[in-house]
Amino acid sequence: MTPPLLSQFGFFTLGTIGYIDLIAATTNAFNGALLARKPNYYKHFTTIGVIILAYAGGIGGGVIRDVLINKVPSPLINPWYLIACLLAAWLALVIEYNIGQRFKDGLFAFMTAFSLPWYAIVGAQAAVDAHLGYAAAVLIGVIATTGGRWIIDSACNLVPHQLVQSRFFVVTAALTAILYLIMREAMGLSVIVSTIVAFIFGFGFRLLAQALNWEQWEPWEPPSLKTAEQKPDTLGESLRTEFRPRS
Repeated sequence: MTPPLLSQFGFFTLGTIGYIDLIAATTNAFNGALLARKPNYYKHFTTIGVIILAYAGGIGGGVIRDVLINKVPSPLINPWYLIACLLAAWLALVIEYNIGQRFKDGLFAFMTAFSLPWYAIVGAQAAVDAHLGYAAAVLIGVIATTGGRWIIDSACNLVPHQLVQSRFFVVTAALTAILYLIMREAMGLSVIVSTIVAFIFGFGFRLLAQALNWEQWEPWEPPSLKTAEQKPDTLGESLRTEFRPRS
């Protein structure tokens, strides 16, 4: 049996959706490593532990997506996913070590908003390619987007981000997937154009939700719990705190 050629694992074999998927994996791995170092997440993880959580954030959602559509997970086919996620985790650790005190909530929120739309787009397209319905495509887009964060939160013994106030985390993923499907399937636009439009919307909507402190709706709860709630800083407040000159 002829061993696979190295050329089969080159960047040029990925295709347009493959490149978008690689961007999603890399940016989410970067965020996963930073998340693992946040005070409320950190559990004395070793360097290897942080890298494992980075992989969970980077490829976790994509692996779940591929399993749902009965496909071999992309990171097992093309090693660039594993390489890129490792480099992203290393970069995050370098940044955290050198300027960790300045890399706080503001920049982290910005980067998570940037990384969020990619998996929604790839998940929706992967479901359509697997001949699933549009409702299933939106659902898989949401699962692919949020699955990695669920794994990290669970590993850190925290309530998953999707279940609590999260500034339209799940809603942004769903709307991005819906818009991509409208552009691609209903309007017949190219993958690149559909991706650009859906990404700009998802990125912008998430930033707006963070800037204006929009939150998903909660059911009725006792007044005592409402009184004890503290609203998180808006994106602008976090950035002003982060870049305020040191005395």
